[in-house]
Amino acid sequence: MNQILNFAGVELYYDHVYALKGVSLEVNEGETVALIGANGAGKSSILRAITGLNRIRSGEIHYSGKRIDGAAPDEIVKMGIAMVPEGRRVFPYMTVRDNLLMGAFTRSSKAEIAATLEMVLGRFPRLKERFSQAAGTMSGGEQQMLVIGRAL
Repeated sequence: MNQILNFAGVELYYDHVYALKGVSLEVNEGETVALIGANGAGKSSILRAITGLNRIRSGEIHYSGKRIDGAAPDEIVKMGIAMVPEGRRVFPYMTVRDNLLMGAFTRSSKAEIAATLEMVLGRFPRLKERFSQAAGTMSGGEQQMLVIGRAL
């Protein structure tokens, strides 16, 4: 199986406090992986390290064979890695359409953006129904679909 993500021996601190100590995990193509654990167990820290929001002190992070620890968050997004934070952080006064297009800010191919938009609307048909509606007026579940669609 093709390895997509390799997170090896990672240590991350917040000031002088360990958040991650020697954490390793692998994700192979086709796998679905869930991070579960108590509050303070390091789930968010793992995601923040992968997305470049927090720099690791030691260890390595590889995505599709390329080392990404130390890369800027915008470069990591361009590689296809995105995080959907809890709390349904939509742009409330913007339409569903505009919120979805915010997810394509690193892309330049209009044809590719249009194809991805159609894929997202096919996956979440409710968003197609709400396409011109302000995102802040949608239900919580619809907003969650929107932030997942924006990340896609």
